[in-house]
Amino acid sequence: MLEGINVALGVTGSIAAVKTVELAHELRRQGADVRGVMTDSAQGIVHPWAVEFATDDDVVTEITGSVEHVDLCGYDGWADVFLIAPATANTVGKIAGAVDDTPVTTCATTALGADTPVVIAPAMHEPMYDHPGVLEAIETVEDWGVAFVDPRLEEGKAKIASEEAIVCDVARAAGDCPLAGSHVVVTAGATSESIDPVRVLTNRSSGKMGRAVAKACYARGADVTLVQDGPDVPYATVREVESAREMLEATRTACADADVLVSAAAIGDYTVETSPDKIRSGQELTLELEPTPKLIDEIRDDRPELPIVGFKTETSGDDGEMIAQARKTLERADLAFVVANDASVMGADRTRALLVHEADAARYTGSKAGLGGEIADSIAAMVGEPSGES
Repeated sequence: MLEGINVALGVTGSIAAVKTVELAHELRRQGADVRGVMTDSAQGIVHPWAVEFATDDDVVTEITGSVEHVDLCGYDGWADVFLIAPATANTVGKIAGAVDDTPVTTCATTALGADTPVVIAPAMHEPMYDHPGVLEAIETVEDWGVAFVDPRLEEGKAKIASEEAIVCDVARAAGDCPLAGSHVVVTAGATSESIDPVRVLTNRSSGKMGRAVAKACYARGADVTLVQDGPDVPYATVREVESAREMLEATRTACADADVLVSAAAIGDYTVETSPDKIRSGQELTLELEPTPKLIDEIRDDRPELPIVGFKTETSGDDGEMIAQARKTLERADLAFVVANDASVMGADRTRALLVHEADAARYTGSKAGLGGEIADSIAAMVGEPSGES
């Protein structure tokens, strides 16, 4: 997600600084090069040697005649983005007042003056986060274009955001954001049809592919709505559903103002009348299955002009057959393109897929995160096309 991105990582004197080593490792795992910048207070919590080990580079602990702040964050500086994680109330207030008396605040002032993107992940006790002056400082700095990664409010503390949330916002801040201003709706995962209060009909989909698409679209600047039977995520507004009918209704509502729909969910093809009581085991049982509505057909009827990306899962393993089936779906529902994949990739982190357009098909083999990026790039190219042109 951060391939080729240079991240200057500012660390301030919050106890959350103990998480800095793992955060630096995660930024690097996602492809970034990282260099640390630390305040004196931060050095009392985590040793600079630990940050040096985590970043595999020297750590800035003071501003010297080498003008480290300019080298990192100035015009034509090394950093593509300046991330402050964790950021204390003290540091946020100083940035808002253009006070630069630590290496971190000096880098922040330099970055803001040079239009280097700045991302701040605050961490402090909740009463400090609720202080009118702190809230005013956050609002001031946000008005300057600084991105804040909202903390998790738990146990009376505004705890630093998850590594996933920070990585997503760093990617968004450092990128070109070709989907900025666009609303992308993504469906993900399996649906479940209740047989009785304890049993369901479902399938093996994990939702990893849909969430990878949603994350990639967010990183490219989109506002994302994710419709799924799954957990909250930091990169999308989640609409939690269970059944195919619930997914259709939630998607229909979300698509009222959407610019693109990505229908990645493995929606159940059949439903069943639900027994109000648990069906006792040991008896012979026949279930009368009824077909569920096709989500992409229903949304196409509601929004004839909406670009829709479909997914088609097959078990044959034959590329030619997968392309043929994908083209049938493409033509039936007038889709932008279809991602065809083999059922064997359900639940796995890697995938093999074909991006099937009207005139051609492109093969992809790799991680689902990588495929999510390919799909998001295709959506960005499609959304950016002038109206009426191919």
